[in-house]
Amino acid sequence: MLLLDITLMALLAGVPSMALRANAAIETPSHNTGSRSRQQSSERIAPKVVIVSMFSPEAEVWYGRLTNSTVGDILANNITVPGLSPLYPHVHCNECGEVCQLTVGESEINAATSMTAFTLSSLFDLSKTYFLLAGIAGINPKLGTLGSVALSKFSVQVALQYEIDAREMPANFSTGYLPYGAYTADEYPTTIYGTEVMEVNENLRDAAAALAQRAKLADSAGAADYRDKYRVDGGAYAAATKSPSVIKCDTATADVYYSGTLLSEAFENTTKLWTNQSTITYCASAQEDSATLQALMRAAVWGFVDFSRTILMRTGSDFDRPPPSIGAFQHLRIMDQNGFDIAIQNIYLAGVEIVKGIVADWDSKYYDGIKPTNYIGDILGTLGGEPDFGLSSWFNGKGFSPASSTEVGLQKRRILTGGNGRRAGGWK
Repeated sequence: MLLLDITLMALLAGVPSMALRANAAIETPSHNTGSRSRQQSSERIAPKVVIVSMFSPEAEVWYGRLTNSTVGDILANNITVPGLSPLYPHVHCNECGEVCQLTVGESEINAATSMTAFTLSSLFDLSKTYFLLAGIAGINPKLGTLGSVALSKFSVQVALQYEIDAREMPANFSTGYLPYGAYTADEYPTTIYGTEVMEVNENLRDAAAALAQRAKLADSAGAADYRDKYRVDGGAYAAATKSPSVIKCDTATADVYYSGTLLSEAFENTTKLWTNQSTITYCASAQEDSATLQALMRAAVWGFVDFSRTILMRTGSDFDRPPPSIGAFQHLRIMDQNGFDIAIQNIYLAGVEIVKGIVADWDSKYYDGIKPTNYIGDILGTLGGEPDFGLSSWFNGKGFSPASSTEVGLQKRRILTGGNGRRAGGWK
């Protein structure tokens, strides 16, 4: 495996750009002097911000509108990167290389493989780059509404559990999902894969939210009509009936495009439990975020990126559960919630304020980074520090060292299984 890893890195480091325009001059800042220097296209591009999209509509809103902003044409330079999705093989950058965009593809596998290929590419210096993960999402009507712009601190891989068909679950169960190693849904998982929870820089999240609040968000009469269906006694869905705004809440990641009250409530409880929160903080459902964050974190271990420079933003395109007057199937497949268009628009309207803010205040604020005061990273403590969720660091608070020859996972597995394999004792 080590030989394979070394070979892959060597291949990625040695493949030249196939699409960067010949003799294109890339303008990048000189970190030593604060002045600008001209670099030829044979040298690495060092973007200040990389916008990460998941599929075409999320990407195209940037292509069509950035040209008229201070950022400029994001399609000025188009770089083919080995390992990206064959549907989206290029990274796009503006003329000076300060702002770039890539589309990783939908689902966890696409997101993880594309982001890994990008972060390991020798064509870019991403060591000081801010990553804006910007896509649409299902929205929890308890916390947000169609068109809401959600900035998250946590991403939780909620479907990484046992699953029993709900029609066969015990009578006293509220969901067919059960954490690994547990016997009830409210127990913390005792079998850990390492990707269950990802936590990003809360101070940067707050700074990004402040920038996003400068935007005048899009809305529509059709979206407002569907929101009205959530006006119910008791006000449980009061947030759903409001106009779009910038909110701070967390994201659930699952390859399954789930919809309905039972699943959504189960996963909001999973998010609360796994992140050690006292209240419901889950507001957005997506298919890629935990995977993208995991790839960025692993690249950070090796110094390719700075994980503390990651921003997770989602906009509400549809409610994750129906209003009381509509069935789950009708809500998912029949009714038009009229949220898609405004969610796509609000990716740009809120996102461009974040991008412009970082670029404008680069020297005074963002070059040195926004120091996190919370724990950042995964459930294992890979980047160092003690997670404020989970079962404590697997690396004694020191983080994983690339120089280490210790197979921590193998040691943990032997402890959990007593050396008898996956199905023994605590491992199951």
